[in-house]
Amino acid sequence: MNAEQTTTEINERLIDLETKVSYQDGIIEQLNDTVVELNSMLAKQGEQIRLLAERVKSMPQGNSTDGDDNTPPPHY
Repeated sequence: MNAEQTTTEINERLIDLETKVSYQDGIIEQLNDTVVELNSMLAKQGEQIRLLAERVKSMPQGNSTDGDDNTPPPHY
């Protein structure tokens, strides 16, 4: 009876381990999908930053309308 009980316990543990591995495989797949999605978003944001940097570089350096940068704002 002891050998039979040990075989039953081993089978139960094996089933438990297979269940856990199956669950972990599903989680790993979900995490991989998330990583792929985030990588795509990061690439898009990098491109947006690059485009914004180009726009900033192409802007005129002096945006003052009267040309006098030392004039305090009207509220002073």
